[in-house]
Amino acid sequence: MKSLWNWLPSSIDRRVRIAAWATLVSQILIIGTGGAVRLTGSGLGCPTWPRCTEDSFVTTPEMGFHGIIEFGNRLLTFVLILIAIAMFVFVLRLRKERPELFTLSLVIGLGIPGQAVIGGITVLTDLNPYVVGLHYLLSAVLVGLAALLLYRVRVAGPGRTWNVPSPVRLLSATMFGVLILSVLMGILTTGSGPHAGDGGAARNGLDSWLLQHFHAWPSYVFLGLSVTLVSLAWFAGVGSPRFKRTATALLAVTIVQIGVGLYQARNGLPELFVGIHMVMAAVLVAITVSVLLAQRVEPARAELVDQHQQR
Repeated sequence: MKSLWNWLPSSIDRRVRIAAWATLVSQILIIGTGGAVRLTGSGLGCPTWPRCTEDSFVTTPEMGFHGIIEFGNRLLTFVLILIAIAMFVFVLRLRKERPELFTLSLVIGLGIPGQAVIGGITVLTDLNPYVVGLHYLLSAVLVGLAALLLYRVRVAGPGRTWNVPSPVRLLSATMFGVLILSVLMGILTTGSGPHAGDGGAARNGLDSWLLQHFHAWPSYVFLGLSVTLVSLAWFAGVGSPRFKRTATALLAVTIVQIGVGLYQARNGLPELFVGIHMVMAAVLVAITVSVLLAQRVEPARAELVDQHQQR
């Protein structure tokens, strides 16, 4: 037991970094597979939960393609659990020096079975659009937490000072609020559209055409704020090099995301592009969290700033 404890990382090493990356990638990936379940009409491919059928935990040949798709998505949950366990174990020896890593890995790990239960409720409620929306929303929250975890692993603990002025911090916080609004409107829009996950599933009864506009407007505001942020970063010299790179990546993904959204809206919501739009929304959440975090001075630089101020 002692040798096993000594084998665990006592500092951030390659194992911790790989586990943190795997946490974020897997949280985004399961949104993609969940979207595939919905967009292929496989939401009730396994008609009950936690079993796939009344008599079997696994899909049967009679259930065909839809059963394979839905069961495959359920299996991915176990992959996420294994990754979460690995992440938690790898930061056990760091829990005193880096308590935020311990807490984040624990919260993400507990969120995965919670997400599975909500997924089961979606099946038991015949894909109620509001429960399906809650399922996606929790996934987006877990993506944000995974992005926070990865950032802390890569950059170390939070700096005590800011490297951007307060108006830029306010701008970024506004962006994050607008993104949350856009995601919520996207969930409602999807719940009113044709991709119910099953031919007999109910819709939320809201005006889909009107909701598309309500979803688009925050996206355009987000784009404008992103352009402003990048302009301040590169032309006014605001922030660190990491902040500049992250803000630029955010703008690039935002432009692509809006392009995908416009294409799908004008071409009858093709399944492939709807799926891409869902995944890229999660990517936007992750990068936006990173932009917010990159506004603090990194620990090594923070020490230099403190020494300079003391002089």
